[in-house]
Amino acid sequence: MTHEQILAHLATLAKPPGSLGRLEELASRLAFIQQTLAPRTKPRRVVLFAADHGVVAEGVSAWPSDVTRLMVQTIANGRAASSVLAASTGTELRLIDVGTIGPLTPEGPVLRNRRVREGSRNLAQEPALTISEFREAWAVGKAQAAEAIADGIAIVAAGEMGIGNTTPASCLIALLTGNAAEDVVGPGAGSSQSVIARKLEVVRAAVQNARAFLDSEPESAMASVCGLEIAAMAGFYRAAAVGGLTIVLDGFIATAAALIAERLHPGTARAMIAAHRSAEPGHGFALNHLGLVPILDNWAMRLGEGSGAILLMPMLDAAAAILQMATLQDVLAS
Repeated sequence: MTHEQILAHLATLAKPPGSLGRLEELASRLAFIQQTLAPRTKPRRVVLFAADHGVVAEGVSAWPSDVTRLMVQTIANGRAASSVLAASTGTELRLIDVGTIGPLTPEGPVLRNRRVREGSRNLAQEPALTISEFREAWAVGKAQAAEAIADGIAIVAAGEMGIGNTTPASCLIALLTGNAAEDVVGPGAGSSQSVIARKLEVVRAAVQNARAFLDSEPESAMASVCGLEIAAMAGFYRAAAVGGLTIVLDGFIATAAALIAERLHPGTARAMIAAHRSAEPGHGFALNHLGLVPILDNWAMRLGEGSGAILLMPMLDAAAAILQMATLQDVLAS
């Protein structure tokens, strides 16, 4: 089914052509990904991946790494933003600890422990991950996608929790889009100007180093500036796309992971719908590189946790519903 065929169907419905605006765009995208005029939007699941980052030692974050584990506990207890948004939109939430620092939080209905190592290394001083660690984190994400497929999930999203992760995400976006570090580095979780300045220094140097071997050793280059949760999301996206799931893409960190998946496996982004454009300046460059147009623009969101993707879920229900409207011919015939 082509985009043209879907648009032709939308044009026959009992309404002025294009009168539902971007909801029609969303309906068209959803129908194209699923290759049906009766797309499924339920059941749906958001999988959050959590990990810490050694680069926090460079003063690139407004928050200490301890907050990652505290937020893991809060999400697991159902009291975080992602928890309440998921519950309010009928979206199942899972949380995967792929690399936090410190004692593991006990597993429960939401949380699974799949730790590869306790945080990535300091990317300002050495490669953040080895290829082996990158691939192991990728496999964690791949396994979560396989579970979603086995469970009959129709729509998936990935989110993250990891203090300091806007720094590796900035590195990856600059590295994989070709943009300068100055174009992509932003405030993250409310950083001061001095923290942003230090982050820019770190990103600029790390990207310059990684670019030297991106073409010859792409996995090594990406692993050198990656985070465990970012690698896990990339593996999740690729396996979900191969398995025929519709992927709702969250914000800045999630889109950095999407760039990895697309670089290693071109075509992965064809299964994606971009939920929103983050307040982080580099997010727009990343979305453009993937050829994706966000539905929720100018919302200035920058929380992460899959929050933007979760907010799009009810709009997917509406988009699927309008495809079942009566046609103008049906109305006139009655």
